[in-house]
Order: sequence, then structure tokens, then C-alpha cells
Amino acid sequence: MIFLSSILRDIWHYTNYWSQYLIAVIIVIVIIYLILEHRDPNKTLSWILVIILVPIVGLILFYFLGKNYRKKRIFTKKGIADIRQTEKLIAWQSEHLLDDLDIKNTNVLSKIGIIKLLINNNKALLTHNNKVTILNNGNETFPAIFEALKNAKHHIHLEYYMIEEGEIGEQLKSILIEKAKQGVEVRLIYDDVGSWGLSNEYINDLADAGINAHAFIPVRFPRFAQKINFRNHRKIIIVDGKTGFIGGLNFADRYLYGVPDVGFWRDTHLKIEGTSVGSLQVIFLTDWYFTTDQLLNEQIYFQKFNPCEKCLVQIATSGPDSDWDSIMQAYFYTISTAHNYLYISTPYFIPNESILTAIKTVALSGVDVKIILPSRNDSKLTYYGSMSYIKELLEANVSIFMYNRGFTHSKVLIVDDIISSVGTANMDLRSFDQNFEVNAIIYDEKISVKLKEFFLEDLTYCEKLNLETYNKRPIARRIAEGIARIFSPIL
Repeated sequence: MIFLSSILRDIWHYTNYWSQYLIAVIIVIVIIYLILEHRDPNKTLSWILVIILVPIVGLILFYFLGKNYRKKRIFTKKGIADIRQTEKLIAWQSEHLLDDLDIKNTNVLSKIGIIKLLINNNKALLTHNNKVTILNNGNETFPAIFEALKNAKHHIHLEYYMIEEGEIGEQLKSILIEKAKQGVEVRLIYDDVGSWGLSNEYINDLADAGINAHAFIPVRFPRFAQKINFRNHRKIIIVDGKTGFIGGLNFADRYLYGVPDVGFWRDTHLKIEGTSVGSLQVIFLTDWYFTTDQLLNEQIYFQKFNPCEKCLVQIATSGPDSDWDSIMQAYFYTISTAHNYLYISTPYFIPNESILTAIKTVALSGVDVKIILPSRNDSKLTYYGSMSYIKELLEANVSIFMYNRGFTHSKVLIVDDIISSVGTANMDLRSFDQNFEVNAIIYDEKISVKLKEFFLEDLTYCEKLNLETYNKRPIARRIAEGIARIFSPIL
């Protein structure tokens, strides 16, 4: 018995030795891999630090979250699936943009570089004759969406990060099933992680009604690691190719009733009627092809519009399938061109160095820069990560306001009463680099002024931070912010 015990101890000792040796070898290989990938230095250093400090946990996190599949084979098919039939129009618009009389007679001329940027880095056409309606919160957004869905005659296309079962989810399902029974084509793309709690019964009810519902990049072992880190964060609806919706609201009861311990859920959405709906349709149909291998490009999905209003809109996308960080670049350029004011509302603020420098630079140049952040967040790590940037912003004369009415989930940027952005992209690294996002970039004084009015109204529910008070925060809070700052590039 003693002899057997001695043998087992020796086996455990050598097994433990070889396990440690193997882990050390893996760590070295991963670090070399990170260095050779030429990623953002901050992100590379963060991963190396995590892997060295907590090897087992760090390697597991890297396996599931750290692999960089941007523009690699997993997304090649999506790149091929670019079904835009507007290449000639894009080329013409890029060359002759200044010949457009609608632009010559507006203040948009001062932001012409942003329009050209999105044409070149994202093939985002500048569309005319759009009517844009701002929808605040769930009590305005859901009734408008449900009314449009009920009036559908030919097709309904939805692409959503989150659909939760509940009052809103059931109402959505009921309407979609009813329209499908009436012969309307209904297609749904939902993110497999964002809609993780969606039951098989819910999906089966849709399928039984003839609705085509598909998960975007399903997360299943053993390919889990390849797919969990790239999520479809888009919220798009197209009805009959004529009416579109885009913005921050998911289909969940929290957007109508809030959540315990957080409270009211503040958000911003848009209803778009006009030629920009065709751009939303292209995005949906491209993602549909990627998800289902079914190519749909019939003319019935692209409607011609009579002139309604003169609102100029570009629909910008970004994601691991794009050659450029299109929305991040649009944010950077827009921020850099601010002359009078820059207003930003975002639930998650973890910027890269380019965005952070741009914000501080325009603030130091005398531009009125105001940023609204939530005082209560649905993610502690992200909250502390966001708060770690506050001191340097305050020192650069940026005004920071903490929203106290509940949780602000709006992703809104407004500059100089000329340009505004509403969409799904947060002001954070994940939205810039990893998620599939979509934003409406609007060049219209009326819409910018309305969004500014709503922004200023939100300020009445905010507490303005000052540097003296912020510097007196407890040491435990500072440590938490510092740790979150280290992890922020990989959040």
C-alpha cells in the first residue's frame, strides 16, 4: 500500500511538472502569435498581461474570445455575398459629389469629407428624399414598429441582436405569425448569443407559420471559439422595401418597463421612409445570404420613391467582414470637424486612442463637448472601464454628465446642427472592431436640432461631474477602474 502510494505521488509530481511545462509552452506560442498578428498594441499588451498573470484563465479567455478572425476565412463568404448592384453609382457619386445641387445649397458642404469617407471605406451611398422620424424610448418605438409590421403587404425583414420572450416578444411573434398567414414573406435574423434565452418553442412557432428565422453565426461546440466574439449587434427592420427602422432598441420588455435596480431604460430609434430604406435592405439581404446561402436581389425588394422630404442619409456598417473600421472612422472624422459643439450619448465608453485624442483635441480648441454616460450600468466591468477615462476628459474641458433617471442606452452623436448619428454602435472597442454594427449618418439641420433638444432634455436628469469631486473618489474605486482599464481592450 505504501509502495502504491509512493508511485501515485511520483506520477502526480511528473504529471504536474509536464502540465506546467506544457502550459508555459502554450503561453509562449500564444504570445508569439499575438506579436505576429500586429494588433493594436494596447489590446496585445492586455492579452499578454492577462495570460501571464492568470495563465489558465487567460488562455481559456483567449481561446474563446481572443482569436482575431477579422477578414479571414470565416467571413470570406460574407464578403463575396456583397449583393450591392450600385458599384457604378458609387463610383460616380464619389467623383461628382460636389456637383449635387442639394448639397451645394446646404451646410453639409462643410462635412463633405465625411460623406466621401463613407463612400470610399464602406460603399455607403448618400441617399436623398428621406423622411426621418425620431422615436424616443419603447413607448414611441414599439407602437411605430408594430403598426408598420401590421401594414406589411409583401415582405417583412428583421435583423436583431436581442429578442426576449415577454410581452414585447410575444406581441412581435403574434404579428409576424399573423402576417405570414396572410401570405407576407417574413424573414428574421437573430443573434445566437444576444437571443440566447429564446426558446425552441418560440422559434418553432415561427417556423410552423412559415416564417424563415435563422440564428446569425450559431454558437455550438467545437467551433464555439471561432464565433462567440463576433456578434450581430444590428437592429434593422424593412417593411415592403418602403419603411425602415434602425436604432438602439431590442425586442425586450426592459426597453418599455426598465429593469429592477436600474430603472427606466432610455434609448433612441429612427423610422426612415425614402431611398435609405434600399441601403438597409442591401445590408439585410447580404447578411441573409451569409446566414442562409439564399441570394435575394429581385427588384420587388427595392422600391422607387417619389420625393418626400430632402433629408440626406448614409447608412454605414462595420464588422469583422469589412476592410475598414468604417463607423469608428466616421466617428473620428465627425468629432474632428466639430467647430461649435459635440454632443455624445453612449452607454459604454471605452474608446481607442484615436477617438479619445479627437475628443480631447476639439474640447481643448474651444468646442463645447458634452458626453452623457449612465450612472448605473448593466455591466460593472464596463462601467468601471468607462469611468477610468473620466479624469483626462475633465482635464481637457470635456463636460461629463451622469444620467440618473435610469439607464441610458442611446447611441447618439450630434455636431454643429449639421450632422448626427443614430444607430447600434457604442463608443467602445467592441463596436469598433468586433461586432456587426449599423448607423444612420444624417445630414439635416432639422433632425440635428431635434436630437440636440432631446439631448439637452436628458441633461436635466444628469449630474455633472467635476474634477475636484472625481479626484476624491475612494481608493477601492480607483483600483477597480484601473483593473477595468487594463481589461478594457479585450472587453
